[in-house]
Amino acid sequence: MPLFLLQFIRHYLLSLQFFTRIPVTGRLAVWVGFSPAMLRASAGHFPGVGVLVGGLLALFTAGLLAWLPPTGSAPLVAAALGTALGVLLTGAFHEDGLADVADGLGGSADRDRALVIMKDSRVGAFGAIAVVLVLLCKVALLALLGDVSGPLLVAALFVAHVASRTWPLLTIRLLPHVGDAAGSKSKPLADQISVLALCAGLLWCGLTLALVVVVQADTAYIAIHVTDEGLLQALIHALVASGLAWAVMTRWFWRRLGGFTGDCLGATQQVCEVAFYLGLGLSL
Repeated sequence: MPLFLLQFIRHYLLSLQFFTRIPVTGRLAVWVGFSPAMLRASAGHFPGVGVLVGGLLALFTAGLLAWLPPTGSAPLVAAALGTALGVLLTGAFHEDGLADVADGLGGSADRDRALVIMKDSRVGAFGAIAVVLVLLCKVALLALLGDVSGPLLVAALFVAHVASRTWPLLTIRLLPHVGDAAGSKSKPLADQISVLALCAGLLWCGLTLALVVVVQADTAYIAIHVTDEGLLQALIHALVASGLAWAVMTRWFWRRLGGFTGDCLGATQQVCEVAFYLGLGLSL
């Protein structure tokens, strides 16, 4: 097997190990290895992790929609259970980042104090409220999309988990990492991202969009009466909404912190995912 392909697989598995609860253990973990340089290189596979997580959620949701009684509540049940599975697969990694950011930036106007609060493992009122609201928004928006079309709900889950994990790569590229560098487990990952790794992440996202448009177009035409061009336009609107959410979050981090922490990346992923569903819903 070519060396570059072996490195690709090792970096992908390391990213999977870092961002999910999907087991990469034993001899496989030993083969993958670890170093700060490898962790930096694995950042480009963050959207690739979304391909696996989003793909599993899409398959799970499609199965639920096929087996549940065809009532108006079926999309809501599928959305709630799919969201729960997503939390289990990732170990609430990104939700935890969202809670920490909400506690830190909501709990203090002082930059240094906010960073200290964000390092605290305890969840405060701001963090709890933020996570509850985001989960409610996810379930409600996914149920809305499911009411329009089951295949649309499945496609939205798949693409959103990839796209929302692509935007944080731009945050890493544009902003400096701040906070406790010595104690931050995200520092080796987030202190820099190469152009090659960034391009790898964009490639993951682009291939996902192309796959969904090719596979989903005929089904979407039957289900929600849109043309192939209409489906692509809806996805573009969703990406634009997700990108606007990323821009707002990035500006907020720059103004309040002068950079970002690992928690900021998790919070960005969560907000961009919700914005993607909202943009898709509004486009229909």
